Amino acid sequence: MGESAPDFAGRNVFVAGGTSGINLGIALAFARAGATVGVLSRSAEKVSAAVESLESAGAPAAAGYAADVRDMDGVQGAVDGHAGKFGELDIVVSGAAGNFPALAQDLSANGFRTVLDIDVQGSFHVLKAVYPHLRRPGASIVNISAPQAEAPMAAQVHVCAAKAGVDMLTRVLALEWGPEGIRVNSIIPGPIEGTEGMRRLAPGEQALEAIRLTVPTRRLGTVDDIANVAMFLASPLGDYVSGAVIPVDGGWSLGGDQVAMAEMAKLFAAADKKSS
Repeated sequence: MGESAPDFAGRNVFVAGGTSGINLGIALAFARAGATVGVLSRSAEKVSAAVESLESAGAPAAAGYAADVRDMDGVQGAVDGHAGKFGELDIVVSGAAGNFPALAQDLSANGFRTVLDIDVQGSFHVLKAVYPHLRRPGASIVNISAPQAEAPMAAQVHVCAAKAGVDMLTRVLALEWGPEGIRVNSIIPGPIEGTEGMRRLAPGEQALEAIRLTVPTRRLGTVDDIANVAMFLASPLGDYVSGAVIPVDGGWSLGGDQVAMAEMAKLFAAADKKSS
């Protein structure tokens, strides 16, 4: 965010999956804007490193919690602990995700279930756990989705199913919790450079360049691009936005994603032939 970034001093933010990639970038943006920030992740080591980064970014207070989003008790304990220490939650970002490329015929039942457990069940756990602690009215929830929620993509049947579920959670909870003054929205990031997702889905410069050329703005996105929209949604500027599923992708979802994923499917097929 630039000089006109909203001031989040005095606000309490909780970011699930907030120790790497897009989610850490969002957590850092809120820290730089003066918010107290708590992050949740499976890895205690990553949690410690993220807290150090948040403190260095200027967060007046930062805390981290090691728990797997698939474990309701673990998530509830982390959320309860954070709220008990820092008070009601103003902003929640739920972004835990799992992904790997696999064609449907090669995908195991366990692999399919694991991604749904992390994305859909994990998101539900986070949102159910934070609900008792949300500031009413005024709380904002931002779910981090993916283009697979809306666009069928080769080698991504598990993620397509999971992220569609996340976006439907967004819409239903916006309906149910809106009367209490709780807003719920989803962000669909496009191809974001430097993230684990891009390293997995676009391995190598050839795939990255193929994707870049399908983005109407002719660039890959940055973590800050996503953080900017998350902060808008959580600020008074977004006070009348709820139940929205917002692509932040330079126009990629207008059709370029289909072309890119078709090219990536060819790369996967070529790699399979070489390895066989």
